[in-house]
Amino acid sequence: MSDEGIASADSFILCCNDGSTDRTWEVIGRLNKADARVKGISLAHNRGHQNVLLAGLLAVKDKCQAAVSIDADLQDDPDAIVEMVKAFNDGKEIVYGVRSDRSTDSWFKRSSAHLFYLIQQKMGVDTIYDHADFRLMSRRAIEMLGHYGESNLFLRGIIPQIGLDTAKVAYRRHQRAAGESKYPFFKMLNFSVDGITSFSSKPIRWIFTTGLILLGIDILVAVWVLLSYFSGHVIGGWASIMVSLWFLGSLILMSIGVVGEYIGKIFMEVKRRPRFEIADKIN
Repeated sequence: MSDEGIASADSFILCCNDGSTDRTWEVIGRLNKADARVKGISLAHNRGHQNVLLAGLLAVKDKCQAAVSIDADLQDDPDAIVEMVKAFNDGKEIVYGVRSDRSTDSWFKRSSAHLFYLIQQKMGVDTIYDHADFRLMSRRAIEMLGHYGESNLFLRGIIPQIGLDTAKVAYRRHQRAAGESKYPFFKMLNFSVDGITSFSSKPIRWIFTTGLILLGIDILVAVWVLLSYFSGHVIGGWASIMVSLWFLGSLILMSIGVVGEYIGKIFMEVKRRPRFEIADKIN
């Protein structure tokens, strides 16, 4: 770090291209020719936001004291990086950028985001509320992150588990400069499922608990049916049987789906395939 405490003269920007098929890599090359402090890596195939983010962090860990990850849509405030570096100079090794408000979001986006964090917390996933992937990490923190070998990456859940000194910097998020969000509702839903099934076994426990509750209800219903039968009452049972069949059938399918999520993750992990391959670099 310089005497001003912000950044050294040899600091640089690493642009990470997630195997895009547009002119992104060409643009990064032009920026590098105009200013050598702009560098780049390009993945050999589109591997997703979390993998390309990890690739960028691992690519710079031996070249810096600390690195800041920020999305290229210009919504996160670059001015917050100054406060992040100050917190790093005060001894914090992970500094989270946390949104101070969501006034720029639509009602639906704001509500679904709050639901996302609420579900994560209820499921026991340790995430930072209103924090995405705008953060500073020290070299030691990035090295520790590299020790996590899972293929199903959920960095928002992994990084809080590292356990180093942390801080938060609040900032106001801007409107998107161009393009559209790559995380619509259903992708956010899938992202939330990935986070839950990667860090929590609570859904499986809830299935077992639900089964016990249903077993208790079934015993009570069986007692009631037997008492009605021996007392001579005629009970029309078609409706109740059909409702029960549909309910239990849905519950069984949902349970199989939850267990299948975990089996699918085991399937991906045991293959030990590389999470990404870097096809090209601009130094």
